Amino acid sequence: MVEADHGPELTRQVAQFLVVFMQRPGGQAQFSVRMQAQPPARSPLRAILDAVVADPAADHRLSVLSERAGFSERHLARVFLREIGMTPARYVEQVRVEAARALLETSDAPLDVIARQAGLSSTEALRRSFTREVGTTPHAYRQRFRTTGVATTTAG
Repeated sequence: MVEADHGPELTRQVAQFLVVFMQRPGGQAQFSVRMQAQPPARSPLRAILDAVVADPAADHRLSVLSERAGFSERHLARVFLREIGMTPARYVEQVRVEAARALLETSDAPLDVIARQAGLSSTEALRRSFTREVGTTPHAYRQRFRTTGVATTTAG
């Protein structure tokens, strides 16, 4: 509705402010990775999850995350699996792919720039992670989901 009335640029700004996607294509999860990974309110993981989402390109190796949490690497991996349902590496990858999705939808930046901004080491790493998580290549995703197209339709 926002896009039909005000155009795609304002729609993107509203979606970013609300931390939601403008329009999820069929078959895609309707919630962000961070929203799906909701640990208990007093969990030591909350700060780690927030830090990964706030800066996907930062150093989020297990050793760094465990130091932030004050846990051993093994204990952090166990707590992550118990509370989040996935390993720390899987969570970081999903957040990075989600960041890449947003950049692909809103930017004309080359894939190597998007890979770097999303925290992936190369365009090949972007392609592999993206294909594993989304089921399509970053290029194909950009072509298909860059805009919803609502604002470009004419009344007939």
